[in-house]
Amino acid sequence: MNSTVIINIVRFILLLALQVVVCKNINLFGYIDPYPYILFILLYPVNGNRAGLLVSSFFLGLILDMFMDSGGAHATACVTLAYLRPVFFKFSFGVSYEYQTVKINDRMSPERFSFILISIITHHLILYLLEIFRFSLILDALIRVLATTVFTLLTCIIIIYLIKPAKQ
Repeated sequence: MNSTVIINIVRFILLLALQVVVCKNINLFGYIDPYPYILFILLYPVNGNRAGLLVSSFFLGLILDMFMDSGGAHATACVTLAYLRPVFFKFSFGVSYEYQTVKINDRMSPERFSFILISIITHHLILYLLEIFRFSLILDALIRVLATTVFTLLTCIIIIYLIKPAKQ
């Protein structure tokens, strides 16, 4: 096993543990929950194995569904995010994505910010629409998406800066 695989396994376990142990118990104002576990999908190497990302995203979501009793909503949102990730990369980074020169855990730039924001909004939109699953509560779902997106975005940026490797 090379170091990238080991880093991804450790990241998977740590983000899953952070979500289940700490963030599951945070519920601001009754409807704002942080979901920093999606950083696993966002920080997965650009040139990494796409099938490996889809499978590991499914298991990440499935394990969270078991802990949070959410009936598959996390698994669906994670797999969809992992599947759409190349589209979001291309939208945010353009040509530099095709040459695989993108590193998400570098200095925050407008491109990185837009990639993370679009990814979080997509994940949360799918997650909350599947959790609520009633047309009469669509406004409630959209408010939760907006509020939770802001909180998750801040949490993810803080975590990225905390784990950012020092410049060599």
